[in-house]
Amino acid sequence: MQSQAINLIQTLFQSRLATLEHLLKSAQSHFCDDESFLQKRIAADMLPFGTQIAFTCNQPRNFALWCDGKPANNLNPDVTSLAQANGHIANTRDLLRGVNAEDVKLAEVTRIELGQGLYLELSGNAYLNEFLIPNFYFHMVTAYDILRMAGVPIGKRDYMMHLVPSIKRNEA
Repeated sequence: MQSQAINLIQTLFQSRLATLEHLLKSAQSHFCDDESFLQKRIAADMLPFGTQIAFTCNQPRNFALWCDGKPANNLNPDVTSLAQANGHIANTRDLLRGVNAEDVKLAEVTRIELGQGLYLELSGNAYLNEFLIPNFYFHMVTAYDILRMAGVPIGKRDYMMHLVPSIKRNEA
């Protein structure tokens, strides 16, 4: 039986990837299909919007691979076309649909290679809550912020669109 916790993470990633897809479409519309917005960045030493798309997708992608007992496999960070950005999101969403893991996965120790000989060892639960989810939101917020800075007319409603179906109105 699939873990309820893993199912919740899978659902969270799917809904937020839908938000990322919406943000990308908003930018595409705003810039009239001019793909140069993929190279926009907040500061010179920060990675561009296209890379933020790849890094955002890496978290749910590596979650799905981890659930399947496979090693992490990050996407190419040099996202220079809308087709590539949309493909990263679509492929990640497809990979998430195949997730099937049990509660015992949350207790497994996972090694995360950080580069330059550095690594972390975390329980599966810590891997999800202390590594994947914070990294996911960091890159998604950075992508959102780049678009806001570039003048794309998006707001909190666009970022929190997963809650829109739950909004209710008081009857007078």
